[in-house]
Amino acid sequence: MNRFEHKFLSEDTVLNTSLIFKALADPTRIKILYLLSQEECSVKHIAEVLEMSQSAVSHQLSYLRNMRLITYRREGQTLIYTYNDEHVITLLKQAIEHAEH
Repeated sequence: MNRFEHKFLSEDTVLNTSLIFKALADPTRIKILYLLSQEECSVKHIAEVLEMSQSAVSHQLSYLRNMRLITYRREGQTLIYTYNDEHVITLLKQAIEHAEH
């Protein structure tokens, strides 16, 4: 590739990338993803740790699940959540490190 040629991103790639940054743009979702990067959690545990209502946590978990950034497994009646995308966790941790630098 000479210096005047450019590699362009597909529209799908641009859209998907912007959606990831949108997911990470919310403070509550950052807290949830960071917590899930450390341990698997139930809605109740996330709500307790973040001092939020279970309803508010469930709303954010639904958003993150729809984005396929988290996943869950069932333990009896309880859903246990964990992150689903190591790339996004790496991006999140790099952003946190940059913010703390």
